[in-house]
Amino acid sequence: MIVQQNNPLHGIKLEQILIQLEAKIGWQEMAIRIPINCFKSDPSVKSSLKFLRRTPWARAKVEALYLEVIL
Repeated sequence: MIVQQNNPLHGIKLEQILIQLEAKIGWQEMAIRIPINCFKSDPSVKSSLKFLRRTPWARAKVEALYLEVIL
C-alpha cells in the first residue's frame, strides 16, 4: 500500500475540487485561467467531471489551479 503523506490532493475527489473552485472563483474565472469548453460553454459540475475524467492534461491543470487558489 502506498501512503501519500506529501500529496495535498490525497483524499480529495475531483467533484469536491470543482465545487470548491466554482464557489471561490466561479466558472468565468475558471474559463479564463483554463480555457476549456466545459468551463466556457454552459458549465456544470457534471459536464466538467465527464470531460476531466477523460482528459488527463486538463485534470492536471484543474488540480494545479485548486492548489493555487484553495490551499
